[in-house]
Amino acid sequence: MTFQVGITLFVFAVTMLVIFWRPRGVNEAYPAAIGAIVILLIGVVSQENIVDIVDKIGGASITIISTIVMAVILESFGFFHWSAAKLANFAKGSGYRLYWYIQLLCFLMTLLFNNDGSILITTPILILLLKNLRLKPHQQIPYLLSGALIATASSTPIGVSNIVNLIALKIIHMTLYMQTAMMFVPATLGLLFMSGLMFIVLKRKLPKELSPPIYDIEESFFVKNFHPLKTGHNESETKKKRTKFMLKILLFIFIMRCLLFVASFLSIPISIVAVIGSLVLLFFRWYHLRTNPVDILKKTPWHILIFAFSMYVIIYGLHNIGLTSILVNICEPLVGQGLFSASFVMGGLVSILSNIFNNHPALMIGTFTLTEMGFDPITLKTIYLANIIGSDIGSLLLPIGTLASLIWMYILKQHKMKIRWKDYLSVSLIVIPISTVVTIFLLYFWIQNVFM
Repeated sequence: MTFQVGITLFVFAVTMLVIFWRPRGVNEAYPAAIGAIVILLIGVVSQENIVDIVDKIGGASITIISTIVMAVILESFGFFHWSAAKLANFAKGSGYRLYWYIQLLCFLMTLLFNNDGSILITTPILILLLKNLRLKPHQQIPYLLSGALIATASSTPIGVSNIVNLIALKIIHMTLYMQTAMMFVPATLGLLFMSGLMFIVLKRKLPKELSPPIYDIEESFFVKNFHPLKTGHNESETKKKRTKFMLKILLFIFIMRCLLFVASFLSIPISIVAVIGSLVLLFFRWYHLRTNPVDILKKTPWHILIFAFSMYVIIYGLHNIGLTSILVNICEPLVGQGLFSASFVMGGLVSILSNIFNNHPALMIGTFTLTEMGFDPITLKTIYLANIIGSDIGSLLLPIGTLASLIWMYILKQHKMKIRWKDYLSVSLIVIPISTVVTIFLLYFWIQNVFM
């Protein structure tokens, strides 16, 4: 058993190191898969455990992949270029106003899709927009950084915006509907506080006035791609038609998002609703663009399924060698002092673990630990939600704390955008600890006054 313990800890450490380092841009699914194979070969995780893992991550993975498919489909319609053009127009030459519209865009993209999908889509669009506004590299950093932070943190209000949140919901037998009812209000208020605090910290770095755009982002995309909505009418009329078209698609996405919660309330697997929504949108795309759907299959990040399964195997191995038992012994005296203390202790623990090991394994470890403490249902769910805050907001203290932030740094590197750790920490060291504490307090206050 000592051999298995040593190998399991070694595999976990090496896997996380490679994921953080990403030599030659290696996809995070590869080191995770190799680590999982080693764990399976040494027998730490049994066949019964594998069946349990598939049951827990299957629906969550399908749901997340389906929402990412929707995001890819929208991109092919030109939605994100259209959004970037709208941002430039709404800003009306004000750098401060642009900050708030970017915050709103990133928040909505994460709620409509998920945090990884939001980062994958909004980051290139923001780079395009900021360069088009002729902002210098040091002027672009505050917008890119604040947008990435709020896009990642915005997975907190609803569980369906983060794959690891959905997996953890399955572990503690909590419905998406109940999670949102308990979490949406306090988490959204916490995000609003976070945006306001970031604005105060970054205000002196934001340009007060913006130069006019070099070119029309929306028009350049549609002309280049010969979009079917580009007609022979005058430019103003054509743009109005595009806007109506985009709003109809957004309405459909919003309705499908709402149906996920209806399905959860009715105990219908939300993955079924997510798949139906993506298939309908895929057919709609084929009907309007006459585009072969094979390109969507190529653009969909299927590696997320491999990554989620592999990481869960590794964490299950850590659980089986006794890591969660050790954490229970350490935390139990502290969490036994009441719900208020327990929320901050566990939320803080997951925050720390996320910044050391990444939030995927941290939340899984924290959730496993919770299930072994014998809490009553409402206490278990409340402390679990505090864990989510630690995993989704507290994890942002360092740029290696979440998969979304790792993806963000990789995209910036591809676009030859350099954001130093000094730039990141100058914001995160102030904003993240305070925002995490405030959001956990708001959660506790909300639960105490509404659910108890």
